[in-house]
Amino acid sequence: LEPRKWRLLGNKSKTLYLAKLSSVGSISEEETCEKLKGLIQRQVQMCKRNLEVMDSVRRGAQLAIEECQYQFRNRRWNCSTLESLPVFGKVVTQGTREAAFVYAISSAGVAFAVTRACSSGELEKCGCDRTVHGVSPEGFQWSGCSDNIAYGVAFSQSFVDVRERSKGASSSRALMNLHNNEAGRKAILTHMRVECKCHGVSGSCEVKTCWRAVPPFRQVGHALKEKFDGATEVEPRRVGSSRALVPRNAQFKPHTDEDLVYLEPSPDFCEQDMRSGVLGTRGRTCNKTSKAIDGCELLCCGRGFHTAQVELAERCSCKFHWCCFVKCRQCQRLVELHTCR
Repeated sequence: LEPRKWRLLGNKSKTLYLAKLSSVGSISEEETCEKLKGLIQRQVQMCKRNLEVMDSVRRGAQLAIEECQYQFRNRRWNCSTLESLPVFGKVVTQGTREAAFVYAISSAGVAFAVTRACSSGELEKCGCDRTVHGVSPEGFQWSGCSDNIAYGVAFSQSFVDVRERSKGASSSRALMNLHNNEAGRKAILTHMRVECKCHGVSGSCEVKTCWRAVPPFRQVGHALKEKFDGATEVEPRRVGSSRALVPRNAQFKPHTDEDLVYLEPSPDFCEQDMRSGVLGTRGRTCNKTSKAIDGCELLCCGRGFHTAQVELAERCSCKFHWCCFVKCRQCQRLVELHTCR
């Protein structure tokens, strides 16, 4: 199945369920918090205390889903969503690397959206980051509105992590989820950038003012996808008086706070298995000429593929007309479409 545009978006933490609550309208009344399915009581209480932030949380959940489906569009598991909770299916209730990515991108999405809401003036509780000021070592003037990433990260930690902490953070799965939540937020922090504007006569850069900005969320998605590909399989072990996750293979170097970790190997996602929440790859579009995972051989798991001629409508013979529009014709083109058996 191809990804369906965010159905009841959520994972085991259920936070992503907020993304589909279009029927509820704006989350602006305390009674609405009680209606948000999938939240635990402490999250409902946070919702009531932070009503103005909740629409940003929902936007962050939408961002996370869209980015997950983009990053995995050519993989056997393509972040498809279901009509029920957990909406990614049982795949994310297991301690797999797919679950690790979902938790990381979800946590990052909430931090990102809340940070942007602060900077755009949507929220009374926060604004621009006023700690960034003065002259930098490079000689430019800190000015403008620096993104308040500290507030966005803090809110994500409070709201997203509370579900795991309420279970007691010593269980293996809670430790895994908390680690990956933090890795998602780190992906934003480590890719913060400096944006500048020049001031001077005729566009000269006599004076340059700069501010700190969050990276595009696509960049965050790419970073976390790389972490997914290099994720570390871990197991719980007692370290001193507490439990910690350590690499299952002692020959691997310890993971960092920015790495993703998982507890269980993933299924191959080839055949539909609804008990495990696996949709399979039958009917998925594949690339006949690719040798990578999006190629028909790998994506279709050796089952072969169907080929059909389909008519594709596209713009062609475009001409610029003075002034100022472009006029194109609609052209039909026959293309081969390959789908997994």
